[in-house]
Amino acid sequence: MGQPDQFAKRTFADATERITGGAVAWQDPPEIGLVKVQGDGLLLVRHPERIAALPAPWPEARMHEEILVELKMPGDHLDFTAVERALLRRQARQVQRAERAENSAGVWLGQEPLWLVAPHVPDWLRAQRALVAIGSACYRVEPSPFPFLWIAANELPLRDELVPFLVARSGRALDEFARWVAPRMPLAWVLGMVRFTAMSSSVREELLWWVGKGEDPEVKAREREILQALLGANPDVQQKLVEKGRVAEARRALRRVLAQRQLALRPEEEARIEGCAELDVLERWLERAVTAESAADTLK
Repeated sequence: MGQPDQFAKRTFADATERITGGAVAWQDPPEIGLVKVQGDGLLLVRHPERIAALPAPWPEARMHEEILVELKMPGDHLDFTAVERALLRRQARQVQRAERAENSAGVWLGQEPLWLVAPHVPDWLRAQRALVAIGSACYRVEPSPFPFLWIAANELPLRDELVPFLVARSGRALDEFARWVAPRMPLAWVLGMVRFTAMSSSVREELLWWVGKGEDPEVKAREREILQALLGANPDVQQKLVEKGRVAEARRALRRVLAQRQLALRPEEEARIEGCAELDVLERWLERAVTAESAADTLK
């Protein structure tokens, strides 16, 4: 800080209380430690004409060269302070872009946009700011001197083009997304989702079981290593999957025996077999199926 700045500070310090009759006082601000200020990522817009037909929020990117993205996953703070930190990181990028332009003998007078992706919109933000819907689950936060978009992942439609935003879902919305997206993505990605997102244990087990049933030998060989490592780190899940596999095999064996003996199942009987998750019950039915005169006798 140069001498003119120091002089101005001294003037404020000496005169503020006198001028205001003690109503206002001057204080040197505490140092703010900004060792590393870095957002989660940047969207670099290279061909804006190609995103016009995509679902929101993508078309909003057409008028920008770059967008700062902040990701708030389930369990992350969404309080006032957390959002202010995101705004601070956006401001740091704003200054960085302006300085780079000056260092290149240019001028940049734009405003760095911020897209904040989170499971939902917090109540305090709805109370303090105006949210203008620009698409399904996409809200422009106003007033704001820069483009500020809030993307509520739990409310987004299940669309292939929105998968990067949908990974921020939480609770039942995340479970719904996990079941929907698993057949659409590479198995390695699905395993990453199983490992790193906060889906329910039942859906996690369901997807791990589904992964284990893949048919491509090369893919199965690669994914089996990852799957075994995941299961080795989660013995409880491994035990449940083993039990689930034994139950599924018992159902298949029961149906095979009934089919071989030409004992037809009525819809309600088929539903009973499919809905039974108790291995001892299925095994008892399987024993009866060998000698029973009907499917109904088998399931007594």
